[in-house]
Amino acid sequence: MPTKLNQEAVNDRPVIGILAQTVTDEVLKPFGRTFIPSSYVKFIESGGSRVMPIRLTLTTAEYKKIFEKINGLLFIGGAVDLETSDFARVAKIFYSLALKANDEGDFFPIWGTCMGMQLLTVLVAGENLLANTTAEDIALPLNLTTEAGSSRMFEGFPNELMRALTQEPLTGNFHHYGLTVETFQENEKLRSFFSLLSTNVAENQVHFVSTIEGKRYPFYGVQWHPEVNRFQWNRKLNFPHSAHAVQLSSLLAEFFVNEGRRSLHQFDNPEEEASSLIYNNTPVYAGNITGYEQLYFF
Repeated sequence: MPTKLNQEAVNDRPVIGILAQTVTDEVLKPFGRTFIPSSYVKFIESGGSRVMPIRLTLTTAEYKKIFEKINGLLFIGGAVDLETSDFARVAKIFYSLALKANDEGDFFPIWGTCMGMQLLTVLVAGENLLANTTAEDIALPLNLTTEAGSSRMFEGFPNELMRALTQEPLTGNFHHYGLTVETFQENEKLRSFFSLLSTNVAENQVHFVSTIEGKRYPFYGVQWHPEVNRFQWNRKLNFPHSAHAVQLSSLLAEFFVNEGRRSLHQFDNPEEEASSLIYNNTPVYAGNITGYEQLYFF
């Protein structure tokens, strides 16, 4: 009989793609058309990965080639149309490629933060089901569901941190729209695709979905911002910086990058890889005009 390999192949040099976001703030338009806040880049790098910025101006064929080289994808926050924008159009291309790849045993994870999570729900449901769930500039504990305890996302969390997550304001919220728990539970596509790991209550008292993970697919979404806990410091904004908040951010970054290690996609050669990484770009200081310390423009 052939020897069965029990150990899953691991990629110790992962590269996670981050999809650039369209600039919508007037104050940022002089710098470029699209951008990526450095806090997302640092979040991924802190988990042990490199980052490839993905521009919004390429062809479908070019995105397919990129997909075959990177080991995961991050959809960041922002404020664009989740059905008609370039961001949504390119995200849908990668989402379709990721679905097909995972179906064929080619592991590929996706993470969505804030609007990135909202976009994942639009892609899965096939329609925009968002409602007003404003939780603007507020740090909250999570109302964990029974499914959180058996989730992949929180599997490696110490018991002390899981308790703190439900009692301390560790998650920074900066959103006006979201998915209500009622809509999630009533929508067959969403309910069958995602496990609901946590909920929260908006300023208008509506219960909204705050953490989800795919049942069959390695797709993850948080309505809150784990990256700000370690990498954004504006004193006027409610960024959680406690020891537990930092630990939460660290563990989530490591979790997602470890998912990326399970992807065996790779660049054709070291030179192509090196030229594709965000190290080739220089961030711009923007702490005096935005809530971000640094931004990459493309």
